[in-house]
Amino acid sequence: MEAATNLASTVVWLGFALGIIFGAVGFRTNFCTMGSVSDIVNMGDWNRMRMWLLAIAVAIIGANALQLMGLVDLSKSIFQTPNFTWLNFIVGGLIFGIGMTLGSGCGSKTLIRIGGGNLKSLLVYVFLGISAYMTLKGLFGVWRTEYLQPIAVNLTDHGMKGQDLPSMLAPLTGMDVRTLQIILTAAVAGALLLFALAKREFWTFDHLLGGIVIGLVVVAGWYVTGHIGYIPEDPNTLEPKFYATNTGGAESLSYVAPMAYSMELLMLWSDTSLHVTFGIASALGIILGAFLYAVLSKNFRWEGFVNAKDTGSHMIGGILMGFGGITALGCTIGQAISGFSTLALGSIITFISIVIGSALTMKYQYWRMMREA
Repeated sequence: MEAATNLASTVVWLGFALGIIFGAVGFRTNFCTMGSVSDIVNMGDWNRMRMWLLAIAVAIIGANALQLMGLVDLSKSIFQTPNFTWLNFIVGGLIFGIGMTLGSGCGSKTLIRIGGGNLKSLLVYVFLGISAYMTLKGLFGVWRTEYLQPIAVNLTDHGMKGQDLPSMLAPLTGMDVRTLQIILTAAVAGALLLFALAKREFWTFDHLLGGIVIGLVVVAGWYVTGHIGYIPEDPNTLEPKFYATNTGGAESLSYVAPMAYSMELLMLWSDTSLHVTFGIASALGIILGAFLYAVLSKNFRWEGFVNAKDTGSHMIGGILMGFGGITALGCTIGQAISGFSTLALGSIITFISIVIGSALTMKYQYWRMMREA
C-alpha cells in the first residue's frame, strides 16, 4: 500500500513540475491556440500557429519514439480506442472553438492568465469546471451520452484495432502496424515541421522555445503516466494499473476534465476516495509557473471585466468550453497536441473542428462589429 501511495505521489509531483514549466514558457512565449487562430484571421500572421504545429510535431516524434522503444503503450490511452465517436469530435471541437474565442483563450491559456493576474480567466475557470463536470456526470452528460455518443463506428468490425492511423491503415495496406507507425510518424511530423519552420521570420527564440518545450512537456507527460506511474500487475487486483490518472490509463497534458475534477476535489475534500491526480497537479502547476514568471519579469497585472457584456461573453465561453472539451475528449492541448501525438484520427478531426469553430466565431464577431459601427 505504501509503495502504491509513493508511486502515485511521484506521478502527481512530476505532473506539477511539468505544469510549472508549461506555465512559465507559455506565459513568456504567449503560447495561445486561440490567439494563433486570431492572428491568422485578423492579421494573416501564422507565427503562433506555426509554434502550435511545432509543438504537435515534437510531441508526435517523442510519443511514438517512446512507444517504439517499448516504454509507453499509447493504445492504453483514451485516444486510440476502436470506438470512433466521430460526431463527438466534430460537435465538441466546434463548440470548444466557439467557447475559447468567447472566453479569450483555451483551457491552458485560462490557467496561464490566472497566474498572470487575470480575474476574467478565473471566472472562465469556474464556469468551465462546472460545465465540464455537468458534461461528465450531470445534465449535459445525459445529452452527450444519449444524442452524440451513440453515433459512432466500431472499428473492430472493420478489422482495425484502434483509431490511430497506423492501426486503421494496416488492414488496408497489408503492412504491419509498427512499420506504418514509423512511416506515418516521419511523414506527419515531418510535414508539420517543414511547414512550421518554412518561414525565416518564425525563427525567433520565443517561437522555437514555445513550440519545442511545450511539445517535450507533452512527451514527458506520456512517460510519467505511461511508464513511471504504470505497473503491469497491481498486487491487489493482479491487473495492469496506471497511478494517479483520471482516465485510468496513460495520459498526458489536458485541461478541461482536470478543471472539473479539481473543483470536485475542493468541494468534496473530506471524501477519501478522491485524490489529486496528474491532470489536477499539472493544471495547478501551470498557474504557479505563469505566476512566478509574471512576477519575476514584472508583468503581473490585475485585470477585470470591462462591462456586463464582457462578463457574459466569458461566462458563456467557459460553459461552451466545458461541454465541448469533455464531448471531444480534450481541448487544444488534450486533443490537438496530446491526442494528436498518438496519431489518432479523432484527435486530428477535433483539432480541425476547434480551428474552424474559432475562426467562424471571429468572422462573425467582426461582421457584427462592422454592422454596429
